[in-house]
Amino acid sequence: MKSPARARDFGLACGSLPAGELNSIADIPGVRVGHCTLAHGGIRTGVTAIVPHGGNLYREKPVAGVHVLNGFGKSAGLVQVEELGSIETPILLTNTLSVGTCCTALVRHAIEHNPDIGRKTATVNPVVFECNDGYLNDIQALAVTEEDARAALVDASSHFEVGSVGAGCGMSTFGFKGGIGTSSRRLDLDGRTYHLGVLVLSNFGRSGDLRLPDGRVIAPPEARAEPENSEKGSIIIVAATDIPLSDRQLKRIIRRSGVGLARLGSFWGHGSGDIALGFTTANVLSHDEKGALVDIRILNENRIDLLFEAMADTTQEAVLDALVAAGSMTGCDGHYRPALANVLSPPSSDS
Repeated sequence: MKSPARARDFGLACGSLPAGELNSIADIPGVRVGHCTLAHGGIRTGVTAIVPHGGNLYREKPVAGVHVLNGFGKSAGLVQVEELGSIETPILLTNTLSVGTCCTALVRHAIEHNPDIGRKTATVNPVVFECNDGYLNDIQALAVTEEDARAALVDASSHFEVGSVGAGCGMSTFGFKGGIGTSSRRLDLDGRTYHLGVLVLSNFGRSGDLRLPDGRVIAPPEARAEPENSEKGSIIIVAATDIPLSDRQLKRIIRRSGVGLARLGSFWGHGSGDIALGFTTANVLSHDEKGALVDIRILNENRIDLLFEAMADTTQEAVLDALVAAGSMTGCDGHYRPALANVLSPPSSDS
C-alpha cells in the first residue's frame, strides 16, 4: 500500500533549517505515535496517542509547558501541567465529546503500571486534547471507547501514518480535509545534534484563507455551501525536543507556534481552540525523588532564537503535511471535504 503524500512531495517545505531524518516528531529518540481510526457509517473519528518515552511516565515525568493561543476548547489536564511543569501520562488526541472516555483510559493505564496511585501515592493527571470533528463525524454517537484509546497506545511507533488517521479522521482545515501532520528540524548546539519535532491535530482555518509558503492563496473549489464561513474548529500542537529546557523555556518556544499558524492565514478566531503543549525528553523529574535539591540543565537563553525559528517552521509545515496527506472525505449526512492535493500545482520557477 502506497504511503500518503507529504507536504514536501508538493514542494511545501517551510523555512531554511534542515529537517530530521523522518521529518517527524519521532525524530526525537524515544517518542512514539499511535492511532486508532473509526470510519464506518456516519462515524469519522478516532484517537491518536503520543508517548514521550518508553519508560514509566508516572515515575519519570518529562518537563513540559502549555500555551493557550485561544481557549475555546475542552482539553483536560492542562491546569496541572501549567502549575507543575511536567506530564505524567501519554498524550491522547480525540474528538470533543470523547475527552472523558480518553481520560478514564489513561487513568486505568497509569494504575495498571502503578498500583499505588491514589492509595499510597498521589493521583494521576491524564492529558487529553480535543477538536470538534462534528461536520464529518456523528459526534453525538460517542463512538470512541476506552478500548480504542488503549489500541492507540498499543499502536505507538516511531513510524506512523499522517492525514485522515486516528483523531484526525474527521477533521477539516481551511475548508479542505485536515487531520494529523508532523514535521521536525535538526539543530546543532555545542557540537551535538538535537531535534525539535511537532505533531498537529489540524481542524481550523476559514475557507479561502489558506496561504502556501510561496504566497499562493488556495480555496477549496468543491466545498459545499455552509451556513457561515467563520474561523472555528481548533488546532492542537504538540512539540517534543531532546534539548534540555525548563518549563518556562518550553512555554516561550511553543508560543511561536502562533507564528506558523499566522503564516498559513489563521488569525485564531473566536470559535477556534488553539492550544500548544511542549515537552523535553532531556529533563525528567522522578516521582520518587528523595533529594531536597535536584540538578537540571537548561539552554543558554541567548541561543533560544534557533528553537523559536524551528517551532514556527515545523508548526506551519505540519499543518500542510496534514492537508496534503488527508485526501478527500464524505462523512456524516453527506458532508464533504475536498483534498488539498487535488488542487495543488507545482510552484512556478519564478515565485
